[in-house]
Amino acid sequence: MTGAKTNERPGTRAILRHERISAYKVREVLDLIRGQDADRAAEILRYSERRAAQVVAKVLASAVANAENNDDLDPEELYVSACYADEGTTLKRWRPRARGRATRIRKRSSHITVIVARMSEERIRERQRRQSAGAAAQRARRVAGARRSLLRRGGRGQGAEEATEVEEVEELSLAAEDRDMGEAEALDAEARDAEDEVDAEDVDTPDGAEGDHDSDKSNAEAGDHAEQDEEQGVDEASEDDGSGS
Repeated sequence: MTGAKTNERPGTRAILRHERISAYKVREVLDLIRGQDADRAAEILRYSERRAAQVVAKVLASAVANAENNDDLDPEELYVSACYADEGTTLKRWRPRARGRATRIRKRSSHITVIVARMSEERIRERQRRQSAGAAAQRARRVAGARRSLLRRGGRGQGAEEATEVEEVEELSLAAEDRDMGEAEALDAEARDAEDEVDAEDVDTPDGAEGDHDSDKSNAEAGDHAEQDEEQGVDEASEDDGSGS
């Protein structure tokens, strides 16, 4: 079974045509960023020493901009879903060689395509967890560094007190962020539970069952009222007999 054609793959794309570099050299760079997050791919290309990396980085930036401006997607939620390089036109030149001969020079070109798409919900949640964990670790390192610098700069007593204050402020900010994240997750869970309950009610309650239930309830109430009226009539009759005697 063949996969989707290159022009039918979902996502937002950017294409650079007739770039004066061979497709072989570009493919070696594209293999580094395929499947990576958009920001991670940009970082890989920024520190790559290959000349093709600069060209691919521009195409990637164009694809992300197209997704953000044309498809209203968040750049933080994009990843490189597909990227490939096709051979373009080849310019043929000749180089003179010894004994009246000549050898061919092929100046190749390529067409570069980068496609970005939105991540799955599970991947987005995992990315957010990694970011929150990294932020917490960075805050811990910053607090430890501030404590060491304060201890070196001022006396141990004053420095320790200032470091403790810094640590308390960092812990309060971390707790606030965790609380906000927990509230958001709780709201999402409640919304999902409510949707599941509505779906379950729709499945369990057939058409007309609710009306039958209401009619049965009204009939039962009418029977109870009739029994109460009969008991009240018997009591009144007994009272009249007692008064007549």
